[in-house]
Amino acid sequence: MHRLFRPVLSLALSLLVASAVIFAVVDLVPGDPASFMLGTGARPDTAAALREQMGLDLPWPARYARWLGGVLTGDLGVSLAYRTPVAGMILDRLQVSLPLALIALGLAVAVAFPVGMFAASRRGKAGDVAVMGGTQLGIALPNFWFAMLLVLVFAVKLRWLPAGGFPGWDQPLAALQSLILPAVALALPQAAILARVLRSALIETLGQDYIRSARAKGLTRWQALRRHALRNALIPVLTIMGMQFSFLLAGAIIIENVFYLPGLGRLIFQAITQRDLIVVQSAVLVMVAAVIVVTFLVDLAYALVDPRLRG
Repeated sequence: MHRLFRPVLSLALSLLVASAVIFAVVDLVPGDPASFMLGTGARPDTAAALREQMGLDLPWPARYARWLGGVLTGDLGVSLAYRTPVAGMILDRLQVSLPLALIALGLAVAVAFPVGMFAASRRGKAGDVAVMGGTQLGIALPNFWFAMLLVLVFAVKLRWLPAGGFPGWDQPLAALQSLILPAVALALPQAAILARVLRSALIETLGQDYIRSARAKGLTRWQALRRHALRNALIPVLTIMGMQFSFLLAGAIIIENVFYLPGLGRLIFQAITQRDLIVVQSAVLVMVAAVIVVTFLVDLAYALVDPRLRG
């Protein structure tokens, strides 16, 4: 248990620092939320009363302490624009963004692993060159343009999948269908990046002495790669996968807007345009916390992949 104390303490400190930075940055945004809510014609005494009601008249440390206390108890405040609890809004949007990120990451892994292994097993040959060219194109291709191309082909021309919107999880089949195209659009560049990282890690591992010994015992290059090299090449791959999941959860704003998905990224975009700072603070904190927690879990996974890191 004592081995987990330092990572858990580091996790808690990272979350605390992140919350302070997020609150400070959002608080420095110019403008008065109370005046924005009431409109330009509001009386000064009315705006002052609303600022007092919202706690905006308190000093910065007091407002941060109040907000942090609410976060620790699950109370993220009330949206300034919608007058509904922010925690409920974020949970509703996570029901879209979290499955979307998981499906996209699953697709990226399902494509990247066989492609990366294929390229590594044929290093310098035509297959390797073709894979590297394809992955370079996948990285360079803007995912929003690819998303619109997917809509044109599979929604408009073939009518296989919906072009946008989200019916809700009370219709599970329709909900999954509405996430397929955005997940594919998000997965393409991530699969290309992951395949290139896996190929490089496998090529480096294939040069080790224990791989040469395995080959000398009669294993083919593909067998040595699959049985021995893959596990030892997973550490950099796990790092990229953790970063990719965080990006897919937090960075899908454009794709969610292309497909009109009511996800977390679109919520932040709407909150910024409406100057709903309490929603922006809380939603960004959730995304930053996801990045930190995923990084923590990846560090723990290292010990499962490489026993030398358990000490």
